[in-house]
Amino acid sequence: MSDNKIFLSGIKPTGDVHLGNYVGMLRQMRDISHAHKTIIFIADLHALNMMHDADAVREYTYHIAAIIMSLGFNMDNVLLFRQSDVPAVCELTTMLTNVTPKGLMDRAHSYKAATERNIAAGNDADLGVNMGLYVYPILMAADILLYNSDIVPVGADQKQHVEFARDIAGHFNTIYGDLFKLPEPQIMPDAGIIPGLDGRKMSKSYDNTIPLMASGGELKKKIMRIITDSKTPDESKDPETSTIYMLYRHFATADEVADLAARFRSGGLGYGTAKTILFEKLDSVLAPMRERYDYLMTHRDELDAALAQGASVARKIADKTMSRVRHVMLGTKK
Repeated sequence: MSDNKIFLSGIKPTGDVHLGNYVGMLRQMRDISHAHKTIIFIADLHALNMMHDADAVREYTYHIAAIIMSLGFNMDNVLLFRQSDVPAVCELTTMLTNVTPKGLMDRAHSYKAATERNIAAGNDADLGVNMGLYVYPILMAADILLYNSDIVPVGADQKQHVEFARDIAGHFNTIYGDLFKLPEPQIMPDAGIIPGLDGRKMSKSYDNTIPLMASGGELKKKIMRIITDSKTPDESKDPETSTIYMLYRHFATADEVADLAARFRSGGLGYGTAKTILFEKLDSVLAPMRERYDYLMTHRDELDAALAQGASVARKIADKTMSRVRHVMLGTKK
């Protein structure tokens, strides 16, 4: 590893991981793991403010664990565990609640977005807003601070999460002394819009995703459903407006991308053929990962063992942090 910085990221088990998640975050986290100590927790407690199906939470937790262990992460550098397997995160959340200004929570993007949607629909501002959603930035701060994290890689739209953790740590340190590090956000390189089947941003909310670990047959069916315009094979096409091309360029080499762009522009390339080219490229990249993923999903004892081992290490780190927190807040012995 190149230095002693600790990188941390959490993934909520709320649905199938799709190509957009891979290009936008997972692939970059994989690269980070080859140079730095990396903590990845499956944020099942965070999922509870929107999911109330225990079976689904469990299945998506296995899904994410198997994906992390299949994508080529340097697992020697990765600490992988289930968030709820470290109860100290809930205790620290309670502690931090007592130093966090309410106004900070009022400014959280997720809470503001929920209230704005309600108001626009003519409903009470807090309709459907539970306290898990309202105070989730405090739980997120606990996730970050509990493990002495230095760097939290996020998209530009998630920078507030880390800023809130810094603010909460700052309030705590002002009262009780410099116990917590102030974590830094690392803005992930912008991969641009990853289009879904309908051309809009790939998102579970639009039901237009391509699951990362879809079988070869399902992957082909999904790609063949990509919406295109009515141009004939002979007509020239603008690759920059094509979902097919926009997905292809995230997985192909520079020469392959340039070749496909030229074929779009010159005419003679039908959308059916272009979709086949996209499928073959995606399948060649994803098939080795999918093979490992399928193995792990049918050998869940290996997933359980990996998560248990990670949680054991995470609890030791958390216990040391909480010993210091209890000492300064409650007067207990270290």
